[in-house]
Amino acid sequence: MAFADSYLGQLRALIGNRLVLMPGARIVIERADGRILLQERTDFGLWGLPGGNAEEGEGLEAVVIREVLEETGLVASDVEPFGFGCDPHYETFQFPNGDRAQFFALMFYTRSFEGEPAVTDDESSAVGWFAPDGLPEMLPNMARSIEAYLRFKATGKFQMI
Repeated sequence: MAFADSYLGQLRALIGNRLVLMPGARIVIERADGRILLQERTDFGLWGLPGGNAEEGEGLEAVVIREVLEETGLVASDVEPFGFGCDPHYETFQFPNGDRAQFFALMFYTRSFEGEPAVTDDESSAVGWFAPDGLPEMLPNMARSIEAYLRFKATGKFQMI
């Protein structure tokens, strides 16, 4: 879906660069060898997790499955929530085009997916699998999401970050 056709794109046409509060989801996709799928973002030139914002009438589980397909070409299944990202210090951004957003992201994980990851939209310049102890330079909220996932794996406790 083109940005201009999305809920946020249509909202931006009305409100300009004003701060908008956005519900969404992101996901840690983990291979059997423990590597995590990341995408290099075209907006900031940094790496992050697949994910995005809700469209009208869409639940967050559907958001994350749709975004994984749109951004990586993978078909994700058996997605499970492990945490929630809502700290305004880490979840508020000004994008290079001047748009401002504060995100509220339900964080999911899965080890169930089909396909091979590929760049499939203009939001990513690369995708790749990384070991948790060898991550590339990432957006701070995304790095915190992976740290929260690793804590969740160790403790089983839902993570609020």
